[in-house]
Amino acid sequence: MEIHELVNEMKLLERRLTLYEEKYGILSEDFYSALMAGKLEDYDDYDESRTDFSRWKGIYQTWTRRKDAYTKQLRGHEVIDALRVHPVY
Repeated sequence: MEIHELVNEMKLLERRLTLYEEKYGILSEDFYSALMAGKLEDYDDYDESRTDFSRWKGIYQTWTRRKDAYTKQLRGHEVIDALRVHPVY
């Protein structure tokens, strides 16, 4: 993926993450850390939270992969070279 494509996809994923963050009142990074540490097992008994948590986890993991790819690609370029500037007509 090109840098600009990664940015577009990350922004779409961030919009989806925001829905869960607003619903559950914590940031995705904190949710993911708690989930991976096994601190959210009590919620496994509830179908809605189990489904939400599974989706939230997947979206967050996808976002982190895209963020890592973006960071790696940007390291290989000058920011000015990656900047997309459209001519004004």
